[in-house]
Amino acid sequence: MGRVYNFSAGPAVLPEEVIKQAQEDLFDYKGCGMSVMEMSHRSKVFDEILNTAEADIRELVGIPSNYKVLFLTGSCSHQFSAIPMNLMKHGVADYIITGQWAKKAWKEAQRYGQANVIASSEDKTFSYIPDCSDLDISPDADYVYICENNTIYGTKFKTLPNTKGKDLVADMSSCFLSEPIDIEKYGIAYGGVQKNIGPAGLVIMIIREDLITEDVNPQTPVMLQFKTQADAGSLYNTPNCFSIYICGLVFKWLKAMGGLEVMKQRNEEKAKILYDYLDSSEMFKGTVEKDSRSIMNVPFITGNADLDAKFIAEAGKNGFVNIKGHRTVGGMRASIYNAMPKQGVIDLVDFMKAFEEANR
Repeated sequence: MGRVYNFSAGPAVLPEEVIKQAQEDLFDYKGCGMSVMEMSHRSKVFDEILNTAEADIRELVGIPSNYKVLFLTGSCSHQFSAIPMNLMKHGVADYIITGQWAKKAWKEAQRYGQANVIASSEDKTFSYIPDCSDLDISPDADYVYICENNTIYGTKFKTLPNTKGKDLVADMSSCFLSEPIDIEKYGIAYGGVQKNIGPAGLVIMIIREDLITEDVNPQTPVMLQFKTQADAGSLYNTPNCFSIYICGLVFKWLKAMGGLEVMKQRNEEKAKILYDYLDSSEMFKGTVEKDSRSIMNVPFITGNADLDAKFIAEAGKNGFVNIKGHRTVGGMRASIYNAMPKQGVIDLVDFMKAFEEANR
């Protein structure tokens, strides 16, 4: 079987050039006689891999010197606890709930202090981003938290919330490096890499240095203290070396493609092809309000569960895989991350047109 079009929300499609390079390096990385999966994280060879990866993401994003880049083993779900444990100095934080992951982060934060919901789109099944231009920010809030792109529901903050001077903390997992980032608008921007950057099991966190302190919740495990990881240069424990290596290859690929501005243009072009069809189709309909649409995750339905199931099955047989919607919402979802080629979206739309014609 040849390569399929993988529309999975994560773990997700990687650039073919990156996979081929990893294949070439797998047995003997640059003549060192071993794979990256075998080498010591304290070795000079891996030290170069790590340092180069950090330098490249700093260049891609434009990260100033007063921000640290941390490569953290584990998942974003770890950070749902680590963030309040490290940042809740006054025991208060404000959360904007636009989907399942923000809601889970908010519920976890309640274990460590007062976590307030200051805006939500749950009233319409998270199908839109609420107006965040004049929020009732808590005077003593230590931070305001968002999930910037909602993988399950296909929404995206087009304008960042007005936090009224409070630090913004953003889970960017499914939009990380899909477009330029003005990192100085964030106290913390972080994300799991498995959606748009690399293999699962790694979180990249970009954090302003003044937020890295010893003044944390006394119950915070050593491994979840940002200072532990920052002081050790992400090497306090054995990190996910192979995932860091793949992320480094993806950073090189992004630079070779022209950087994040070029990726934004490419991603908008891909999304427009699919959204234009959904807006014109008599069978398929998008589920997100137009001004809140993500260019990474596109959920859609037919309105008939049996027809949805038939479409998913036939799509899989024709090489369009992992297009089933999240189990909590059903329907379909096409995740069209950086590495999804434009032709993949064109071919998907052609298949959808043929399916619609055959099932009138």
